[in-house]
Amino acid sequence: MALRRAAGQNLIMEIVLLGTGSPLPDPDRAGPSTLLKVGESEHVLVDAGRGCLMRMAAAGSGPTLLAGVLVTHLHSDHLTDLNDIITMHWVMSEGPVPLPIWGPVGIAEFVDHTVAALAPDIRYRIAHHDDLAWEPAVEVSEVGSGDRFEVGTSMVSVHQTDHAPVEPSVGFRFEHGHYVVALAGDTVPCRGLDDLCADADAYVQSVIRDDLIRSIANPRMQDLLHYHSSVSQAGETAARNRVGRLVLTHMVPAPGPEQYDDWIAMAAEHFDGEIVIGDDLTTVDLVER
Repeated sequence: MALRRAAGQNLIMEIVLLGTGSPLPDPDRAGPSTLLKVGESEHVLVDAGRGCLMRMAAAGSGPTLLAGVLVTHLHSDHLTDLNDIITMHWVMSEGPVPLPIWGPVGIAEFVDHTVAALAPDIRYRIAHHDDLAWEPAVEVSEVGSGDRFEVGTSMVSVHQTDHAPVEPSVGFRFEHGHYVVALAGDTVPCRGLDDLCADADAYVQSVIRDDLIRSIANPRMQDLLHYHSSVSQAGETAARNRVGRLVLTHMVPAPGPEQYDDWIAMAAEHFDGEIVIGDDLTTVDLVER
């Protein structure tokens, strides 16, 4: 699914939902991951869920095109492919080009352990390839609420979200010229989320159908209710903060296309702007105003 620009419109950003699934394995949905393309060649990956590298290839992207990787929190379903991103960025680069990674406190330890786990593979590849004489280069920055940094030509601000007991968890607000994209990750409504998406052109939010989950007699499924935004809450957040477009992702339980209208209707009870839902690789264009 692609929400494309009209002929003659200048593309400013593309938001690609690489993976719209959940921790539960799904043959049709990769794990949570979003790609932000700025212009034609500046790509930023937000979270690295299961299968995201394959989805990047389908989206015309790849590890060596990344200006950086941003991580919202340290739940495994948002990180399972980070090792693959690090490895492929390393072996596909023509020199020791560092891969910038930003995330909450704890991401440095996670990356250290990931690279340590790759140690045998690193030795094998260096021994085999005469032109590969360096180990993977990563530059990890731990960030928190109030921090600001540049990724390529965009300014990114960090906002605290509420995914307790997962602490800290953060969302990222991209500002490029007059355009703003807010990527929230997993969270319930909170002040930090409001600050994150205020007046954003597009607000990307992980969502659950709380009404469906309440009917599932499984305590672990019931636990999801405590730290994820429902579809209705996402609509309320979007309306309260004057968002231009609400983009739903990381959907639990995963809907079929025949259910999309129901999900949209739940959000539309609270938000009268455009609502986007779709399969993996759903793409949203932000065009020149």
